[in-house]
Amino acid sequence: MTITRPAPLEATAAVAVPDRWIWLAAWPVTAVFVLSNAATPLYALWQRDIGFSKGTMTVVFACYIVGLIGSLLVSGVVSDRVGRKPVLLPALGLAVLACGTFATATSVAALMAARLFTGVAVGAVVSAGMAAVTDVAGPERKRLGALLASCAMVLGAGLGPLLAGVLSETLPGPTVTVFLVEIALLALAFVTVLRMPVPRPSGAGGGAWIRLPKVPRGSGRQLFLGIAVFAPGITSTSFVLSLGPSLLSGLLGTTSRVVAGAMAFVMFLAATGVQFAVKGLRVRVILVGGAVSVVAGMVALMAAVWTSSVVLLAAAAVLAGAGQGMGQLGGLSLLNSTVPGTRLAEANAALNVGGYVPAGALPVAAGYLSDVVGLTGGATTFAVVLGVLGAVGGGVAARLGPARG
Repeated sequence: MTITRPAPLEATAAVAVPDRWIWLAAWPVTAVFVLSNAATPLYALWQRDIGFSKGTMTVVFACYIVGLIGSLLVSGVVSDRVGRKPVLLPALGLAVLACGTFATATSVAALMAARLFTGVAVGAVVSAGMAAVTDVAGPERKRLGALLASCAMVLGAGLGPLLAGVLSETLPGPTVTVFLVEIALLALAFVTVLRMPVPRPSGAGGGAWIRLPKVPRGSGRQLFLGIAVFAPGITSTSFVLSLGPSLLSGLLGTTSRVVAGAMAFVMFLAATGVQFAVKGLRVRVILVGGAVSVVAGMVALMAAVWTSSVVLLAAAAVLAGAGQGMGQLGGLSLLNSTVPGTRLAEANAALNVGGYVPAGALPVAAGYLSDVVGLTGGATTFAVVLGVLGAVGGGVAARLGPARG
């Protein structure tokens, strides 16, 4: 009697699946990231109804980062050991719970809880979900898998605030309707995950189940290079998301939720489009381009707040989005080219921990600083600090980046 052992993840991934499934596998990532930023245009309503400062607003935003990083300490390792679906399905359920909490929120504590739940769900998706896209793509289409996983993330992040802005100004229940629509999107994602032809894990890997995610020996340089550019990029978009509505209201005289949502959408549309535009370039060029975009975005941000210019603020958002998009694509491409499938979810988690720590800390600091010295001073200080970090990241990528790939 012959006992057939389950094929390891690497071998199973070699079985080609239709191209459409690579695109479908990216849908759960998009659906959860729609939720990640759907609350952005609504903060002005909650701030009016509940009453809280700009500093408190950035703390509510940062609860998402806390949940995300906490999730990344677990989800990557668990996904690599027990499979993508056992991590993704509970994450989608938690995302639905976050929607219900947002829709019924009447206090800062409820908003913090909703953001925390959202962060945990997103943490599972950026590790297990993005790795699942690469798994479905297989070894022959790894570059396509990295591109679609990255674009699914930023496209969903941009669709969320646009959808919230439009629905909140055109339909009843401005802080409820968008989350009902999002529950429907999450239901479609749930069905997709159930049917997804994702390979089974090999069960390989040891060590603690809860730990700071890391990459295999020999891939640390690639992780460092990715974080050097991805971290300033995602921090710049986090600032626009957390304090963008306040900038529009306090400096530019508009309280339109559609405008706030549209600005975030354009930012992430740039992050999506730029990845398709640069996908054929060498990874080093992509990373350096991302760093240059971040620095240029911070210059535009300073000019916008000192001149009260809508055009310059929009330019800053577009450049920030491009910086995140290129940094993210470059980082994922480096990891996909060197990390085996049995460790890929944990590697994705490590990249995102490195990016989201400053993305949570710096906007919160800028928010509280703005309460003390004013929005112009707080935004200027943030732009200077992040511009320097972006320049350093670009220098690192240019000097140490891979010559090929």
